[in-house]
Amino acid sequence: MIYYKTSAEVELIRESSLLVSKTLAQVASSIRPGMTTLQVDELAEQFIRDHGAVPSFKNYKGFPFTCCISVNDAVVHGFPNDRPIKEGDIVSVDVGVYKNGFHGDSAYTFAIGTISEESKQLLQVTKESLYLGIEKAIAGNRVGDISFAIQDFAERKHKYGVVRELVGHGLGRHLHEEPQVPNYGRRGSGAKLKDGLVIAIEPMINMGVKEVWYDDDGWTVKTKDGLPAAHFEHTICVRRGKADILSSFEEIEAAEKSNPNLVS
Repeated sequence: MIYYKTSAEVELIRESSLLVSKTLAQVASSIRPGMTTLQVDELAEQFIRDHGAVPSFKNYKGFPFTCCISVNDAVVHGFPNDRPIKEGDIVSVDVGVYKNGFHGDSAYTFAIGTISEESKQLLQVTKESLYLGIEKAIAGNRVGDISFAIQDFAERKHKYGVVRELVGHGLGRHLHEEPQVPNYGRRGSGAKLKDGLVIAIEPMINMGVKEVWYDDDGWTVKTKDGLPAAHFEHTICVRRGKADILSSFEEIEAAEKSNPNLVS
């Protein structure tokens, strides 16, 4: 069942989503070579709890951390660990918070120091594909219109692999609600988009093949060919004429530019 949100509920989801954005901005200010992804996770959890919220992901279906932190060939759902981040890594940080009865969800991929031109392009294309998908998230369209826009840009135009096994989703009182929002599909297919639908759109794009496999932890999803992947995500509300983006990259991008250890 698809749950449509009232204006008051949308504002509560916006509050949670913007706290996710602020959490990711804190990460952007602090992340550097030599820091471990476990330290990033601890920083994010402390920030979320200091702002009167709880991490959405922690203990969700047994996931033991606040953030999914995925490095290089890890696509999503990576376990934070004590391995130091290195110069040249690309690090995806996916965070959710629960506050006032509603979830927010967003993800951002960071370039640590000098990365390859190929990786820079992957990040750029993945982020751009997110916004192309959001442009189609308007009342009267269908989920497939979002999916097609992402796939057409990332896969057909840039020859990247669009992951099939993992998709975006509705959210609100629950972290995952209907409908599913794939990053591939046909225009005009899927559920009709109506005013008040809140969804997380999250392209997961591989530099090489689309196929993935699961690491021994049962959570971390990796590219089959070992090439890097990127992940960007916004929580949005479907509206007439133009989608309302409830999360924000503005503070993240400002912190990214101010951190000498990151390439924006």
